[in-house]
Amino acid sequence: MPTADTKINHRVAGASYYVNEQQRARVKQLSRSWMWRLELPTWALIGVIYTGWFACVIYWQQLGAVLGSVLLILLSTWYMSLQHELIHGHPTRWRWVNQLLGTLPLAIWYPYGLYRDSHIQHHRDQDLTHPEKDPECYYYTAKQWRHFPSLFKKIVRISNTFIGRLVVGPALDIIDTIRSASRAFITGDRPAIIMWLAHFGLLSLLLHWMAGYGISAIFTILVIGYPALSLTKVRSFFEHRAAENSAARSTLNEAAWPWRLLFLNLNYHLVHHDLPTLPWYGLRQIYLENRVQYQHRSEQFVVNGYTQWFETYAFTALEIEIHPFYDSENKTSISEQPHEGLGRADRQPDASQIAR
Repeated sequence: MPTADTKINHRVAGASYYVNEQQRARVKQLSRSWMWRLELPTWALIGVIYTGWFACVIYWQQLGAVLGSVLLILLSTWYMSLQHELIHGHPTRWRWVNQLLGTLPLAIWYPYGLYRDSHIQHHRDQDLTHPEKDPECYYYTAKQWRHFPSLFKKIVRISNTFIGRLVVGPALDIIDTIRSASRAFITGDRPAIIMWLAHFGLLSLLLHWMAGYGISAIFTILVIGYPALSLTKVRSFFEHRAAENSAARSTLNEAAWPWRLLFLNLNYHLVHHDLPTLPWYGLRQIYLENRVQYQHRSEQFVVNGYTQWFETYAFTALEIEIHPFYDSENKTSISEQPHEGLGRADRQPDASQIAR
């Protein structure tokens, strides 16, 4: 595992933060086990997702449109979770092999390379929720918000409700993706153009193959692709919040096992940001072994399952519009000022860090 950077709030993307030396030793011990070294759970996951997805298409007529669609939606969502795991170096140490395993556009919308580059940038914890630096941020600068038309502001507020995020959120993502592709072709960004052409080519072949089994391209996009993307919004609805301490920006969602399996334990999101190279099957174990410390680190940004979000925010908007402390005029934020806390990430925590 890579060593941690000097400051708790300013780790480079991909660096690891251990709550204490015992946890570091525990992760090292687990990483030496035969199951972890061979990455068997991830290889099994790859086999199940690919076999299940292609079997659903091949046996579409036998399954019927309703059951077949439900299964393909779940498998496509699961595939997006798998792509995230591939980005973080699993199941092999070879980036090109992992990319091959995640390049097929089973989830339609994003080229693997676009997701990979954007997500690695998102893992710069000092920039989490930064409106102009975090590509997965839902906040805006005051300047951006002032220039938005009133209709777009209403759409943002709708998308900040749980139901709205599931219904409107995917459309906003798709629009941004189309803009990204258009910008690449307009500016002549050669690597990006190659990436998009490969994605479109593979997607065309996949949709043509599916049509041979009675699943039209329009049906695939609207009835399978869009709901699958919508389902990912359950996980990311309130995954991050603006907070001065970067550790308090990522949630800990104690979700039920079906959600944990579908999202590959990313509900323990602070653990993932602290230990980004930890495999998905280790996230829950490490969280439970250090539950009190992690809840303290998150400043109690803890959720009792996704039902809690639904009950609280089904039609009530999160207050995620203008970033509360980012100053777009001066290009600074509170998070860029010095913070007190652990001097080194591998130092033993004091009593206040261990107790709630």
